[in-house]
Amino acid sequence: MAAEPRAMPGPFSGLSVKLITIIVAVILTAGIVIYLPLVANYRDSWLADRLRIGIVAARVLDAVPDVMALPQTLTDRLLNSAGAKAIVYRRGGQSQLLSVEGVEMPKEVVTADMRLDDPVTRILGALDTLFAGNGRTLRIVGDSDGSADGVVEVLMSETPLRLGMLAYSRNIALLSLIIAAITAIALYVFVSRTFIAPIRRITANMVAYRQAPENANLIIAPEPRKDEVGIAERELAAMQTDLFTMLRQRRHLADLGLAVAKINHDLRNTLTSAQLLSDQVATLDDPKVQRLAPRLVTTLDKAIGFAQSVLDYGRQSATPPKPGPVDMRLLVEESGIEAGLMGHPDVRFSNGIPDGLVINADADQLGRVLVNLLKNARQALEANTGASHPPEITVTFSEAPDELIFTVADNGPGLPPRAKENLFIAFEGSARAGGTGLGLAIARELVEAHGGKLLFVDQPQGARFDIILPATARLS
Repeated sequence: MAAEPRAMPGPFSGLSVKLITIIVAVILTAGIVIYLPLVANYRDSWLADRLRIGIVAARVLDAVPDVMALPQTLTDRLLNSAGAKAIVYRRGGQSQLLSVEGVEMPKEVVTADMRLDDPVTRILGALDTLFAGNGRTLRIVGDSDGSADGVVEVLMSETPLRLGMLAYSRNIALLSLIIAAITAIALYVFVSRTFIAPIRRITANMVAYRQAPENANLIIAPEPRKDEVGIAERELAAMQTDLFTMLRQRRHLADLGLAVAKINHDLRNTLTSAQLLSDQVATLDDPKVQRLAPRLVTTLDKAIGFAQSVLDYGRQSATPPKPGPVDMRLLVEESGIEAGLMGHPDVRFSNGIPDGLVINADADQLGRVLVNLLKNARQALEANTGASHPPEITVTFSEAPDELIFTVADNGPGLPPRAKENLFIAFEGSARAGGTGLGLAIARELVEAHGGKLLFVDQPQGARFDIILPATARLS
């Protein structure tokens, strides 16, 4: 029994939620990737501003030979403008120091060397400042005049830099969230109207149509789009139309088949009664009756056989094969017995299947195929009364890289051209007068259900049919 159709997801579930999640995640990821260089640049700018003040102080020190002669008010003004505790100027192996009066030497010092300009160092320095706690002392190092002759060092608290970077990060995060929200909403509205809404429409239509495939009102009306969604809608509409037509035809054929089956059932009973009467008539001594009775009996036998074949074809089920180990030589022997070949007075039967050949197949269905082919060959040889050679039917086995081939061949008259053209077509592919052509049609369906093929191989004399099964079916 088919599974119950799933309920349609809500407007904020399924693809919608996935789409919003992906959009927001991508935008936030892009924001993080962009944020790292931005915060590194912010830190570098902040440090460069403080270093410039240190360079100004270095130039003052260059102008004043004796640093001790500088007034403390000028020293404090220089240090306060940079927010520094001390400024060190190194040149020519000598160092000069400007410091706040009474300043103590810091215990934890972190160095920011402005002479290192690679992106990785800048980003790692920014992350170190952000995630470090307050209370550290920052040592900013840089060239005083763009050359390595003079070096300026600025010692100051790292807390103002960290607070500034935190405020800058909050602003960036808020801006990123606003951009992400606006972009996500815009993209969601666009993609929803362009893709998700049509997909939901197609999905809802498929769910509804599955519940009532014979309702033509549920066939989707394609929109005039030229993209993939439009093609999918048009193909779905065409498929639903074809399915609706086939279901209606199947219902009509089923009704017609039921009527034919009833007619055939009644006809078979009537013909059986007529056959019994013909058997009684055949016992009469009238010469005319004796001459006409065999013809009457033969005609009634053909009519009964035709009615029985139609009933069997109507009862033919689509049951899948039930594979199991099958001894092919034994199966061919049993099929030959059922086809009336064992002990036949005129037709020689040769079973060329090697001993121990076991395959994985449905023994009943494969046996029906063999019985049909063997019985057809026997009837063809029995009708070929003018043959100059002994009639013979052979069953052989051969093997290809990917195939197992079982061949049923006879040395009879072969198939007429009309039978070759309509072979395997029900009611049209019979090779003998009065036949229905249902046997080969059923045999082909049974072989195809095993994943194989039933082929007619044209040859100069006789008829040959190959049953081809996948090589994976062989067990030993």
